Amino acid sequence: MNIAEIAEMAGVSRAAVSRYFNHGYISEEKSEAIRKVVEKTGYRPSVQAQTLRTRKTKMIGVIAPKVASASIGRMVEGLIAALNENGYQMLLAVTQNDPKRELEYLQAFHEKQVDGVIFSATILTPEHKRILKKLPVPLVIVGQHLSGSCCVYHDDYHACYDLTKFLLEHGRRRLGYISAIREDQAAGAERCRGFQDAARDLGRGDLADNTVTAAFSVASGYEKTGELLGRCEALDGIICATDTMAVGCMQYLRERHIRIPDQIIVAGHGDSELSRVTAPPLLTVHYSYEKAGTLAVQMLMERLSGERAALREVKLGCYIANIPVGMRDSNCGVTVHG
Repeated sequence: MNIAEIAEMAGVSRAAVSRYFNHGYISEEKSEAIRKVVEKTGYRPSVQAQTLRTRKTKMIGVIAPKVASASIGRMVEGLIAALNENGYQMLLAVTQNDPKRELEYLQAFHEKQVDGVIFSATILTPEHKRILKKLPVPLVIVGQHLSGSCCVYHDDYHACYDLTKFLLEHGRRRLGYISAIREDQAAGAERCRGFQDAARDLGRGDLADNTVTAAFSVASGYEKTGELLGRCEALDGIICATDTMAVGCMQYLRERHIRIPDQIIVAGHGDSELSRVTAPPLLTVHYSYEKAGTLAVQMLMERLSGERAALREVKLGCYIANIPVGMRDSNCGVTVHG
């Protein structure tokens, strides 16, 4: 089968069939006629021929730090749905949180000639920025803010600021914080800064140094809870940079018969499925990860459309979720920023 035969069977022109397969404009009547022929014959256009003709691979390179992460998984779900809707496939590269592998994949995507790149970034070193500027295809960054680049990111600072303020205004006086690595600007530096600024602004500047740094794992959250409690006396609340760390924290407290949330309340970030199956449910911050993935694809499609699309930096809001019943009052409604 070829395009001419498909056109003849559908009673349309070859140009109409070409537009159908390349997602161009075509009337509903012609589109339906072609679809029926394609379904009947099982015809599939040659990807190689399309690539040679259009100089487009219909492939988007996606670089992600890990696939086991709930937040990355939700972001990728948003990406896949939006890419499928636009007739693109995804080539996924997983870096295991290794910045050097991120650089290698950026270079590999350059050589493989994908139509565009979506980069779920953790750390943006000077070398990252140099390579990103040299990419010959459109790029969208997800999860980090990089001025002068297309990016979709969350208001991580206010997320942790509001969570800290919420706990202090609801009777917790001795808070500690388990941070992600500060090289991660969003989950690390910005969330930690939000915790420290909120403590200072509410007259509890003495809490700003009640911090330890953990890796993105349950085991590290467990270990660093012990370190934090060893450094800080009589804590009645622990905020963690991620839900995964918070689950490790809760495990540590339970093994030592410390009642949650009566003696120490634990909070996280991410609103993952883990946060809803812990006992009690984990106080957390909801981030719109699926929406971030969808928006990243929309922005990339704008860049690929051939028009002079403006560079956009989109900041998404967030809100506190799984609020314990005793803390729900008229002053603690959902807080959204961005």
